[in-house]
This record gives sequence, structure tokens and C-alpha cells, in this order.
Amino acid sequence: MFLEKYTDILNTDMVQILTPEGELNEALRPKELTDEIVFELYKKMVFCRMCSDRALKMQRSGRMGTFTSVEGQEALQIGSEFALKKQDWIVPAFRELAVAWAHGVPMESIYQYWIGNEWGSHPPAGVHVLPVSIPVGSQMIHGVGLSWAAKLQGKDEIAVNYFGDGASSEGDFHEAMNFAGVFKTPTIFICQNNQYAISTSRNIQTASKTIAQKALGYGFPGVLVDGNDLFAMYAVTKEAEQRARKGEGATLIEAYTYRFGDHSSSDDALKYRTKEEVETWRPRDPMKRLQLYLGKKGLWSEKIEEELRAKFQVEVDAITEKAVAMPVQTIDEIFDYTYAELPPALAEQKAYLKDIMMKKAAAAAQKGGANA
Repeated sequence: MFLEKYTDILNTDMVQILTPEGELNEALRPKELTDEIVFELYKKMVFCRMCSDRALKMQRSGRMGTFTSVEGQEALQIGSEFALKKQDWIVPAFRELAVAWAHGVPMESIYQYWIGNEWGSHPPAGVHVLPVSIPVGSQMIHGVGLSWAAKLQGKDEIAVNYFGDGASSEGDFHEAMNFAGVFKTPTIFICQNNQYAISTSRNIQTASKTIAQKALGYGFPGVLVDGNDLFAMYAVTKEAEQRARKGEGATLIEAYTYRFGDHSSSDDALKYRTKEEVETWRPRDPMKRLQLYLGKKGLWSEKIEEELRAKFQVEVDAITEKAVAMPVQTIDEIFDYTYAELPPALAEQKAYLKDIMMKKAAAAAQKGGANA
């Protein structure tokens, strides 16, 4: 329904089902999203925002490395993930805290990654989420490869690539999209257009009216969606998931959203955007939108929110303690995780690093003995 009109024409209409004022278009409402289910998804969004806020505080207090907040993008991640199956692959960039957790990665593992612990990149068995990809856009090629392999092997699996608007300016974007179009791979590309590629505004990044319409050049549908609308993100992703499983190929979804925070904890967004601009987006906050809707249904109130956050605060505290208490990874764990058999060059590096660490430990022990 949503994708048909985007196949042959340059359409710049944006799919929206729930308005910023909390008004729902019942005619477009997915039947799976009952009010009770929507409230459960809202709770997931609250939990993820609280976890994101805590991680940022941990970074500021020196207990975590660089961190990228998910604030403002929870609806597009939680809504799209809900449309997938457990066996499907999530191929993230670096701002996918919510979708990675929703698909099965423990939150303490996500924290461990940002702390710098190698175990943060070890998803539990059966959880199909690739590690964080810092090089901009490179993960899109990985996602297409996963989905093509699944197609060749006859597996009921699709791959969903998450990336920012900045990645659409990378060569990897073209290579992945072109391959997906030619071979009709079961891939969903979800561009989180949060208006900035670090400090580069969307307005000066591409001459294309939308990022979604770029899909037409590769032979598959592209659709612009209100990324702050949980209903719309679920509906369009579900349609893309179904066409991928039927062998109809890839889909590009441009999720139009906004990041309320800095690009990362190493960034100062005030150097390239104003406080006034941020405030114009506050009424479109995906959390506020659902609060307005659920409030009309008697499922949300300030008291319910307070109780919800108090409950989650206990969970976030426990997750924090568990992540911080995780033992530092060993040298073997750093090197051995990636390869079944370590290549000679890396084996040499591993042996060299072990030797250095052993000498340092011996020197420290000798110094300690001399001071005793």
C-alpha cells in the first residue's frame, strides 16, 4: 500500500499515521498495533531513552568512552524492529542502542562496548545483530552480503541496514544499493535522516529532494516516512519485510527524524545549529506524541510515567553495575574472537603484545618488591 506509488515516480509525500498532536489516522492503522501493544512499545522507548541518558552520564564521569545518544530516534528503531522476525539480521551503524537491545542484545553488552570491553561485541547465541560499525556506510555492504547469502541458501532471513543520512553520500551506499537492486536481495535499508551528518546539514549534503528517491535509480522502492511516528515506521517496515520475504527485493526507507543531542559525546552541536532550531523539533518528540495518544486512551498519565521511570531506574542501575564490574578482556579475547584461525600477521602481533605486557608486569612486580 505505502510502497506501490514510490516505484515509478519521484514522490516526496511523507507517510504519517500518528500526528505530533497525537491524532491517529485509523484507516492506516496496522491491525497488529493495538493500544496495549503500543503502550508496551512506548515502555521500551522510555527504557531505551533512560539507558541512553545514563550512558551519557557515565561518559561524562569518565566511566565510558565516546557515546552516541539515541534521544529522539527511539520510535523509528523500536517501531521498525517490531516488524521483523527473530532470525532476521540487524546491521547497525553506531546509534542503534534501541534496535540492538530490542532484537536481543543485552543492554549491559551495549554498555560494555562503549566502555571499551571486547565482550560488548559478543551477542548471545542466536541473536542476529552485527557489531557496531564506526566507518561511515561500510555496514551496508555487510548487510547486503548477509541477505544475499540467505537468499542463495534458501533461508528465511532478511537483513536490515541502519545508517545515517551522511552515509548516503558514501560510495558504499551506492555499491550496496546497486548490488541489492541487481540481485533482488532481501534487504531493507533504513536511513535515519536526523538532519545532520555530524555537523553537515542535510540541506547541503545532497541535491536530491529526498534520500528515499535515490532508490529508484537502483530499481526498487524508496519511501519517506515520519521517523518520529511509531505507527508509520512499523507499517512501512512491515510492508518492506513482507516483499523481501516474497522475493521482491530491497526497499529504502528514509526515516525523517531529529537527534536532540550532540552527534556524540565528543561533539558540540551548538557550533553548527541553534538552540532555537532544537526547540522547534521538541513538539515532534516521538515520546511526547505517544504520550498524547495514550493519554486519550487512558493508558498514560504523569503518574504512570513516574511509576514507569522509577521501575526502570532500578533496572538501569543494575545494568550499570553489571557492565562496570565486567572483567577487562584478555589479550587472547581481543585477537581470537574475529577469526576461527588467527592469520600469521595477527598471531605475531598477539605474541608481541603478550611479551610487552609480560615485561611490564615483571617490571612492576620488581619495582613493588624494591619499595617494600
